[in-house]
Amino acid sequence: MKIKTLLLGAIASTAMAPVAMAERGSDGNVSIIYWQAPSILNPYLSSGTKDIESASLVIEPLGRYDQDGNLVAYLAEDIPTVENGGVSSDLKSITWKLKSGLVWSDGSPVTSADVKFTADYCMHPEGGCAQLAKFEGVESVEAIDDLTIKVNFAEPKPNPYGPFMGGQSPIIQMAQFQNCMGSKAPECTDQNFGPIGTGPFVVDEFKPNDVITMSANPNYRDPNKPAFATLTFKGGGDATAAGRAVMETGEFDYAWNLQLAPEVIEQMKEGGKGTPIAAFGTLVERIEMNMTDPSPSLPEGERSTAKHPHPALSELAVRKALSMAIDRDLLVEIGYGQAGRPTCNLVPAPALYASDNTECLTQDIDGANQMLDEAGWVKGADGVRAKDGVRLSLVYQTSTNAVRQDFQALIKEWWSQIGVETELRNINASVFFGGDPGSPDTFQRFYADVEMYANNFDGTDPESYLAQHTCDKAPKPESQWQGENINRYCDAEYDKLVAELGRTGELEKRGEIARKLNDMLTKDSYVVVPLVDRGRVSAHSNTLGGVILNTWDSELWNVADWYRKTGS
Repeated sequence: MKIKTLLLGAIASTAMAPVAMAERGSDGNVSIIYWQAPSILNPYLSSGTKDIESASLVIEPLGRYDQDGNLVAYLAEDIPTVENGGVSSDLKSITWKLKSGLVWSDGSPVTSADVKFTADYCMHPEGGCAQLAKFEGVESVEAIDDLTIKVNFAEPKPNPYGPFMGGQSPIIQMAQFQNCMGSKAPECTDQNFGPIGTGPFVVDEFKPNDVITMSANPNYRDPNKPAFATLTFKGGGDATAAGRAVMETGEFDYAWNLQLAPEVIEQMKEGGKGTPIAAFGTLVERIEMNMTDPSPSLPEGERSTAKHPHPALSELAVRKALSMAIDRDLLVEIGYGQAGRPTCNLVPAPALYASDNTECLTQDIDGANQMLDEAGWVKGADGVRAKDGVRLSLVYQTSTNAVRQDFQALIKEWWSQIGVETELRNINASVFFGGDPGSPDTFQRFYADVEMYANNFDGTDPESYLAQHTCDKAPKPESQWQGENINRYCDAEYDKLVAELGRTGELEKRGEIARKLNDMLTKDSYVVVPLVDRGRVSAHSNTLGGVILNTWDSELWNVADWYRKTGS
């Protein structure tokens, strides 16, 4: 059967957000607060959202996804399709054309050599790239001429919009990063903290896990943008302080990811200085099960690696029982209200890709106890189960956040009712979601038994997101602990199905495969235990115009269009 090309959602016109109401730099300073502080400005060395989004102010991809999930051109002239000749008829290549006249913030020209270099940088066999799934199936990248880039795939690729599309796959400058390939990448501090870019702002000073000061890019392609001369990006604190700083005190213009109870946000809104904004996308709060042994008794280079399976969580009955014990409705009620929905899916949207799996939605303490009994896990005098000398005692970690600590406390109590001992650990979010290969506390390193967090994917197609769980993407010492397969899940059948998804064009069939992959991770294996489909909630000052919340790309995707309202 002839493969149909995938163009999920209409390819949008190049019409963007409203034009800023000022000339470049005329609106003074804009201040942004992320309570998870950026630790690096190179998204290829961190999969933390706070790092990806802060970097998006400086470095950009060829194309982005707008607020409706449509593909829009940024550094490229247009979005390549089969119809316009940009995607080959056999679906084995995609050819991008850079806009003419683009320059980096240092004034040098942007060329196809930079785009090719970006791919070579991420795909380097001796490196650890946090966004490697974006390049799934890429055979080579060619610089055809100064403005033309051709991406060749090993097999027909109906969805060729992985590389260079969205905030997770921006272009970096070859001249700046050429000596930072492979294992040298984490050592390039100046480059990773101050990338030269094409975005609306340039980095003046970066204090990791604290504050970034930026100024308007004098070489930005639109001479009238950005409206702000400077930008202050403050990191750290907590979600409560961030929300208050916008909606109550007016100290900041924009606060990201207000992971707070709904009544708290409503109370803040009464401060009259700012407005909360919300939208659903694909953000799922979930628990990841470590399939490897994180025990500190193992050699440092072998903890949380495939050399040592987890002594308890390698057993399906244990993982499933842990999920069965959780009351997701109560978690939504106390944590998110109308900004949350209980879910059993890692991919909750769009509808084409959302499984009808609802098995986890009913809490079943009795069933979980029976399952563990039948699996041979016996309760001791202290009420904690054990089997073959292994106690069912787990370290449960997450980032420091009031909602997450509430979740931890509830889940610990439910797990105690099925004979599981739980030690709770919370880690500063800037560290937990950072990419420091030397830190034992990152979510990638996973020196715990279970951990809880949320992330999502660029755009509306989950192919790259699901490809993160293939065997080759597990973080390990050789990859500087970079990699998207956080729980070290490895199943040859899963890998084969990911490859099949990559070459399948018919939309209904793609949906069928994606739902199967979702179910393999969730209801079949319980290596990922979804909890809440979270709405994205942020807030902006009442004096800040041009803000359009985007759940399909970087939340700061259109910062070039922000401006200060007059008469406010």
